Amino acid sequence: MSPSEDLLRRLARVNPTKAFLVALVVLLGGLFLPGIVGAALLFLLVAVLIALARTTWSVQPPATRVIRLTMLAVLVAVAVVKLMRF
Repeated sequence: MSPSEDLLRRLARVNPTKAFLVALVVLLGGLFLPGIVGAALLFLLVAVLIALARTTWSVQPPATRVIRLTMLAVLVAVAVVKLMRF
């Protein structure tokens, strides 16, 4: 079994509710914490979401890919603005 197959199997076992809540806490922390700490949390979330998108890219329909890329672009823009205001 390749490492990417092992990762996909582990991702399939993750409880979606817990994953959503963790992502929500990180997002809200990034939005409400001041300056570089908040921006770092947002960039961390972006990195995790990019890794997830890369892993599942081939099985997603084009409309979902566009939504994911748009969401990532907005999140990066928010993180950069937050970093610039530091």
